[in-house]
Amino acid sequence: MFQTETYKGTLAKNYELVTKQLNALLTGEKDLIANLANASALLYQFLSDVNWVGFYLLKNEELVLAPFQGLPACVRIPIGKGVCGTAVEKETTLLVEDVHAFPGHIACDAASRSEIVIPIRYEGKIIGILDIDSPTVNRFSQEDQAHLEQFIHELEQHIFI
Repeated sequence: MFQTETYKGTLAKNYELVTKQLNALLTGEKDLIANLANASALLYQFLSDVNWVGFYLLKNEELVLAPFQGLPACVRIPIGKGVCGTAVEKETTLLVEDVHAFPGHIACDAASRSEIVIPIRYEGKIIGILDIDSPTVNRFSQEDQAHLEQFIHELEQHIFI
């Protein structure tokens, strides 16, 4: 059973704890959708000041909505479009301080002001992305980025396709 955790340590210690919780949740489960659903729920309850946490999976050269927490979202995003599609095209994490300043930003939730997108890889190839939005400009720090990339690395250990 899982219960809501109050994270009281430093940012680094809290991310370490949530990453360990992810490992415990996913160990032994091989279903990708179930694992993404639990990962999005875990991050949504862990992170403060966010309005959307979820995944898109790469299918037929476009990103398709997968498990998430938050308001309904855009279902399909072309590679190279918006923050999510650009992260896949550039094969790197994108941390956007103000989405309104990002050329071609796709506004699924009008309240979103900052965003971080992290590619997910399986056998070295991108299979999807983690997308997190916040209603606050400059919500995500370089420290958040490093720890969220570690969270995704842990998630990648539990992907079986």
